[in-house]
Amino acid sequence: MTLAPAANPWLVAVEPSPIGETKRWVLGRTFPAERPLVDLSQAVPGYPPALELRRHLGERLLDPTVHGYTPILGLPALRDSYAAHLSAFYGAPITPGEVGITSGCNQAFCLALMSLAKAGDQVILPRPHYFNHDMWMRMQGIEPVSLDFRPDSGAVPNAEDAERLIGPKTRAIVLISPNNPTGAVYPAETIHAFFALAQRRGIALILDETYKDFLPEGVRPHSLFGDPTWRGTLVHLYSFSKVFALTGYRVGGVTAGAPLIAEIEKAMDCVSICPPRLGQEAALYGLENLLPWARRNTQGLKARADLLGDGLQRSNRWRLVSIGAYFAYVEHPFTGQRSTAVSKRLADEENLLTIPGDMFGAGQERFVRLAFANVADDKIPIVLERLERFGA
Repeated sequence: MTLAPAANPWLVAVEPSPIGETKRWVLGRTFPAERPLVDLSQAVPGYPPALELRRHLGERLLDPTVHGYTPILGLPALRDSYAAHLSAFYGAPITPGEVGITSGCNQAFCLALMSLAKAGDQVILPRPHYFNHDMWMRMQGIEPVSLDFRPDSGAVPNAEDAERLIGPKTRAIVLISPNNPTGAVYPAETIHAFFALAQRRGIALILDETYKDFLPEGVRPHSLFGDPTWRGTLVHLYSFSKVFALTGYRVGGVTAGAPLIAEIEKAMDCVSICPPRLGQEAALYGLENLLPWARRNTQGLKARADLLGDGLQRSNRWRLVSIGAYFAYVEHPFTGQRSTAVSKRLADEENLLTIPGDMFGAGQERFVRLAFANVADDKIPIVLERLERFGA
């Protein structure tokens, strides 16, 4: 008799990815021309990378030198350019030695968490949470401590509530703004309150700003980098994937004090040696050439968000909780029904694919996330029509 090796119990205990689960709801189905599938599940741009970027990458592929490893934390030119971009955006000096390039923002989070916490530690995670953050913590034996937002807060958490959750095993607080899954944009004073709390209690603030480029032009979300003591508290995460439509390239960034970057570098070397070279080339070209292109896309996405938000505000059935960047978080009208059942019926009956609030943490049974970035403007009235018709 051959015995199979036992799987890691921490990994086995983690539920599969919600993206994979919801995609299976429509796998193999065909959809009539008069009611095609509208996919509001995964956060992806609804447009390809700029044509000039694609042409540039084609030319770079002809260079024999671009096919090998890069330094562990990324191309020096990209680290220089990204540090300069952050410095200009936040109005404060950030050096190339304080940034690292990663294989997407998810990897930036995983490496940062690995550098800050160990099995048995706790990390405060606002709920509803980004499911990959929760999944990675549990895989590492780190306990996520849920921080719920107050009613009528627009899904913005409160630092006073977080302070009551801090204990001897707490190592960090995680924030995402603009938020995934709610779309909520946290006011600067909220972000500063969490930073002050983390600093006062000697823990880290992990701030994921994947969607910072989808804020209104000229808006600086906070001034944390202007505080000369930020390096002892703040760990900043970013993704080039959304702003330059590079989701399949897997390229992100992490910014922290040099001592923590050194620890992240050790983990990075073991996980993937270095970030993918082609993704780095794409991010570098984007930073140097495509920010105006990205701003035009952001303006278009804001118009789409306004269209969806206005329609939901007029609904007598679906209540808009928050909206911003790529997401709207809504309360469904079916009292006593879990959001997973509601979302699955939406897929079955209306060919509308969403992610239920159940998949973003306990207590989210009344909510559904709509990721509207990957649908065209002319699909928004169709989405609103199907929502209003569903179950009426």
